[in-house]
Amino acid sequence: MLDRAQVQKVAHLARLQLTPEEEEKFTTQLSSILDYFELLSELDVTNVQPTTRAIEVSNVVRVDRQQPYPREDILEGAPDREGEFFKVPKIVTGD
Repeated sequence: MLDRAQVQKVAHLARLQLTPEEEEKFTTQLSSILDYFELLSELDVTNVQPTTRAIEVSNVVRVDRQQPYPREDILEGAPDREGEFFKVPKIVTGD
């Protein structure tokens, strides 16, 4: 069971300013969460494979294919251009 001082310490570390009502509320809520973890720690999980998710999920991405784009179409999206080139501010000096 957490006490109010521990909640105040965590709030201080997280740079949170809690009202006394919030401190009381979070003390109760965090204690309930920790009690539940304590209950879970009693389970026998020796034959359970570690996972990162409860269900199997795979990332769905498109195939990366090279596609030629006309130079003019690309340059139309440039904020500034000079002829067939992107125009950017000078950032290197000759010093």
